[in-house]
Amino acid sequence: PADARHGFEIVIPPHPGEWMRVRAGGLYCVPGDFHVDPQRPVDRAVVTHGHADHARPGHGRVLATAETLAIMEIRLGPNYAKARRAVRYGEEIRIGDAKVSLAPAGHILGSAQVSITYRGSRIVVSGDFKRRPDATCAPFEPLPCDVFVTEATFGLPVFRHPPDRGEIGKLLASLEAFRDRFHIVGVYSLGKCQRVLSLLRAAGWERPVFLHDSFPKLCDLYGRFGADLGPLAPMRDASAGDIVLAPPSAAGFRPDRSVRAMASGWMGVRRRAAQSGVDLPLAISDHADWDELLQTIDDVGAPDIWITHGRADALVRAASLKGISAIGLDRIAREGNGD
Repeated sequence: PADARHGFEIVIPPHPGEWMRVRAGGLYCVPGDFHVDPQRPVDRAVVTHGHADHARPGHGRVLATAETLAIMEIRLGPNYAKARRAVRYGEEIRIGDAKVSLAPAGHILGSAQVSITYRGSRIVVSGDFKRRPDATCAPFEPLPCDVFVTEATFGLPVFRHPPDRGEIGKLLASLEAFRDRFHIVGVYSLGKCQRVLSLLRAAGWERPVFLHDSFPKLCDLYGRFGADLGPLAPMRDASAGDIVLAPPSAAGFRPDRSVRAMASGWMGVRRRAAQSGVDLPLAISDHADWDELLQTIDDVGAPDIWITHGRADALVRAASLKGISAIGLDRIAREGNGD
């Protein structure tokens, strides 16, 4: 409204809830006419990172970091989108009436948070993120905002990840104790494989690590973007006393002469570890744990939190005790923001 006495106008920025929509296919920015991590083909998509539940084929135009675009090409083929645009961290561009920039999420190589500003209000979509140091990707950067859309993969107080160095220490101790056996570590091909390699090198393991046939292309890509993963070799050439990295489904290689390990944040849950049937659970996660989620909420200072990718109830309660409004995205959709 205008103030007739002083001749100036007070402009109240619209709340992001007025211009962001929660659709069945993902978050939709109305003034920019684009989706963030859409689950179905759309005309214009901003993609936070290269994992399959965020990066899908068939979009008209894709905006992401150069690393994420390279990952998508390896995993989805060269024709995964009609057009693509690489954006550097911190580079601001205009899409429609919205301003968009990307910031490191610390999840995997090229992972990004999406910052969207419209008429003075700002929403930040975290994508998947972690707060632990990781030599294979840029570290997470908290961004002040009006609404923070956070993942909650480990959004319960029981999830407190142990130090990564200690988990790798368990693997090295087992190698020392069982020198006559292969150590087969189940890891996902994108992110976890490269992180475990980096942690092994940091712990002093200089020998070759042997890889399943599905892993080398992504490891080579990490190398092209500056990650030093050390000497690597094909899984078929492994001998007793070696470390083999393989997909979880292939971790039963040489069962008669192997120690089977699994690297996952879920290995911190005893029941999940027991159900996996592995000999050596390694609780190494690429997602924020409970304490890190709460720390991030404090760091960004947003008065409103939207929660996705996990159970929202505990985080809603914890945020409310801090005086912060929080809600799950599924509830936002049910109450009419979505379409």
